[in-house]
Amino acid sequence: MRLAFRFRVIPFVATVVLVVLGIVLGNWQTRRAEEKLGVAAKLAERGAAAPLVLGDGGSVLGHERVGTGAHPTVRGETGSVPAPGDIEYRRVRVTGQWVAEWPLFLDNRPLNGRAGFILAMPFKIAGSEQHVLVLRGWLPRDAQDYARLPAFQTPPGTVTIEGVATLSAGKLMQLGGAADPKPGTRVQNLDIETVARASGVALQPFFVQQAGAGQDEGLVREWPAPDFGVDKHRGYAFQWYALAAMAALFFVMTGFRSGTKQAV
Repeated sequence: MRLAFRFRVIPFVATVVLVVLGIVLGNWQTRRAEEKLGVAAKLAERGAAAPLVLGDGGSVLGHERVGTGAHPTVRGETGSVPAPGDIEYRRVRVTGQWVAEWPLFLDNRPLNGRAGFILAMPFKIAGSEQHVLVLRGWLPRDAQDYARLPAFQTPPGTVTIEGVATLSAGKLMQLGGAADPKPGTRVQNLDIETVARASGVALQPFFVQQAGAGQDEGLVREWPAPDFGVDKHRGYAFQWYALAAMAALFFVMTGFRSGTKQAV
């Protein structure tokens, strides 16, 4: 039996479109995976660096670093405010006082299969009027009384805390717009500008995930590592490349099958 190939314009055009689409989208997903790997590398690099000391007057996001030693101080410069991303994932150290009258409870934050909250609270930076919104840790929900908020301790006076700067406290699906938060209430999501407006305090445009033991304060500080979804992007890329390969293979196989039948 003689093999013959039957070329048809419309199937060829459709195959070219599918192959090009699969390769383009596969390359896009591959680039996204590489970008996420770059972010993960940046996180590891910044996490290994010495903590930034926030404060020393003015905005904590200035470029100027004061002093020498293991813990540089970030001090503000008038008109010099870099992007918040410059401090994201950095370990930070800050001295000041808790604004204890403004606790907020991030709802629906389970930990190890248990329902609970993330406690957020403004922290006034010593020597300035600036504050930073600190994610202090996890608190369990009362299984017997849904409306009851968990108890916790807040250290009085001037304290020094350490943590990791982050631009998000995690976002959950929320229907409609949320009202401005009030002290001691549970919220679904946290927006720094909204909290600053409601509380009347000046907040820096990032959160601090507090580190260290929290048992004495009734808190659990087990922060999950960020999931960058690298494997997901690689999986999508494989699917798109596979679609391109299958489209090309299908065109060739059907062309030979049709041509062979016609020759017979």
